[in-house]
Amino acid sequence: MPFSLGSLNSLEGHPSRCRPSNVVRFFVALGARLRRFAYRSLPPGVMLECAAHACLDGAQGLSKSDIPVNERLIFAMDLPDCDQARRLTDELGDAVSFYKLGLELMMSGGYFELMEWMLARGKKVFADLKFFDIPATVGSAVRQLQDRGATFVTVHGNQSIMEAAAANKGPRLKVLAVTVLTSLDRGDLDDLGFACDVEALVLSRARRALEAGCDGVISSGLEAAMLREHIDHRLLVITPGIRPVENKPEGDQKRVVSVQQAFSNGADYIVVGRPIRDAANPRSVAQAIQKTIASLF
Repeated sequence: MPFSLGSLNSLEGHPSRCRPSNVVRFFVALGARLRRFAYRSLPPGVMLECAAHACLDGAQGLSKSDIPVNERLIFAMDLPDCDQARRLTDELGDAVSFYKLGLELMMSGGYFELMEWMLARGKKVFADLKFFDIPATVGSAVRQLQDRGATFVTVHGNQSIMEAAAANKGPRLKVLAVTVLTSLDRGDLDDLGFACDVEALVLSRARRALEAGCDGVISSGLEAAMLREHIDHRLLVITPGIRPVENKPEGDQKRVVSVQQAFSNGADYIVVGRPIRDAANPRSVAQAIQKTIASLF
């Protein structure tokens, strides 16, 4: 929707649609538009100089978390069964140390046996199960998972759901709150009834995740820089929707970034699935991504 004082007034009385104040939303968007306008108005030589400074600023935005470089790449193991997952894990070898196991593998059977198999081989596991139920049920589910050896688990939902998950995570498991799925864009949010921008909704959910006691958020790299600006490094930022070569949508992913862009914007981890899984040589692609990450850190 266009930004105007009139549009702000039209949203009064609907705070549940967008937790940040409408005034904040208005000025965040206005500031971004003014910066784009000012940049495009510059002479070419000055524009290049500004671009160079932007690259330096991006380097300063790199994650400050103490994370082994080879663990910053999380591979999304989206396969139909656990036997295929084991074979691909063996093929990838030391090119991947961190794996995301999602709902497809959970429903195939043998999910926790696969997790134990990976842990026994020194791998880390991210249980991407996106728990979304009444708070008591989510809390119990997280409590059941806390001793399974997973490093991360994802949750959806409102404040009370996130609080229940955080209260039951134990000393080792970290809870990640989903902000806005990278398969959603402005049109999808309109369909869902959210009368606010993607950026405003991501910031709102990240702030609420921090208040609820979550350890991090799942966020597109497009919003990572904004999260670092407003929340700094108090939350881990895990960024899916990575396209290693060209920053363009692929399949159902709509808000995508490159490896360099994600980390320059402040991501702690990136999640890469199809570009590795569907490659002719998955190990080589994973190694190339690891090389790019190592050059940044």
